[in-house]
Amino acid sequence: MSDSQFPEPDVAVEAIQPVDLKAKIDAGEPLTILDVRAENEFEKWSIDGESIDVINVPYFELLEGVDDELLSRLPDDQPVVVVCAKGGSSEYIAGLLKEEDVDATNLERGMKGWARIYEYAELDVDSEATIAQYRRPSSGCLAYLVVSDGEAAVIDPLRAFTSEYVQDARTLGADLKYAVDTHVHADHISGVRTLAAETDATAVLPEPAVARGVDYDSDYETVADGDVLTVGDVDVEVLHTPGHTSGMTSYLIDGEVLATGDGLFTESVARPDLEEGDEGAEDAAGLLYDTLQNTVLSLPDETLVAPAHFSDAATPRDDGTYVASLGDLKSRMDALTMERDEFVEFILSDMPPRPSNYEEIIATNLGQSDASDEEAFELELGPNNCAASQDALTN
Repeated sequence: MSDSQFPEPDVAVEAIQPVDLKAKIDAGEPLTILDVRAENEFEKWSIDGESIDVINVPYFELLEGVDDELLSRLPDDQPVVVVCAKGGSSEYIAGLLKEEDVDATNLERGMKGWARIYEYAELDVDSEATIAQYRRPSSGCLAYLVVSDGEAAVIDPLRAFTSEYVQDARTLGADLKYAVDTHVHADHISGVRTLAAETDATAVLPEPAVARGVDYDSDYETVADGDVLTVGDVDVEVLHTPGHTSGMTSYLIDGEVLATGDGLFTESVARPDLEEGDEGAEDAAGLLYDTLQNTVLSLPDETLVAPAHFSDAATPRDDGTYVASLGDLKSRMDALTMERDEFVEFILSDMPPRPSNYEEIIATNLGQSDASDEEAFELELGPNNCAASQDALTN
């Protein structure tokens, strides 16, 4: 049944915009989410927050109306936001709840609308450049904008948010010079080619990543370990940091901020099985250990680690950003103090499910298959799952 086929509610139903719901959750306002998607979709990804209660009752169980059992589970003293995939079935269920005098609203555009939230915050860092972090709450994806002296670069851009990067660079008085990926992503569709096509930016890929079979129908440049990209008055040093993938590359911005891609997060380290599968995961985990110990951890403790993802286990700074000093991570992340064999065994012991549609996403990012903008957006809905399990990773 499509959204257009859902019955119209008999009462007027107010809608809440995704960004407004996010603001309420961030402010700690108590509310209840009634998610009416199928259980398997709900279990893959959902809206959460410390101040909210979440209930999942599939829409098809409510076709005959809202029963007393569900009403007894809903609070009398806080609003209920009804959520579905696209905003159709949830509007109808919100109407049924309103008929029962429940303070119910509908999430506009449903989880697809939630996935459109994209937040911007500039990092507090001692740099000649303006360095901003983009956050996608629905999937935990992070990207970075670097601006200096009229030039800008975007690291790990998402195709769905191309216009935001262009507009923000212009607002800061800069033109995009580079669109850079840290690796071949498995959880979202890269925006490097789209940015290059729509601006004068140069698409940049790590040289080792190209060997995986990159087949672009447009121009791009490659960078290797030790290379330097210049953005205005600042240098961006290229560090080959394999482990998550063979081509995984980090970018040290102005000697202050290390964009680590999926190699090191603020709450975890990379999973090693998305390129060669289970068969190659052990060797990749060992390579990741060598990378962390010999390359990443050799940098000054003051270096700010800026990852490409965050999970529910990550704690944001007061400004909402997900970054941490290398010294802080050394002091609290068990995985960074383990011996090599212990690290490998630990990382392989409890990896989460692989990202949804990861094989098709990888093929699209390699240029081996095509996807329209809408198809690309649908492919990447859901959690990223690019990190190893967070259990016991930090002390």
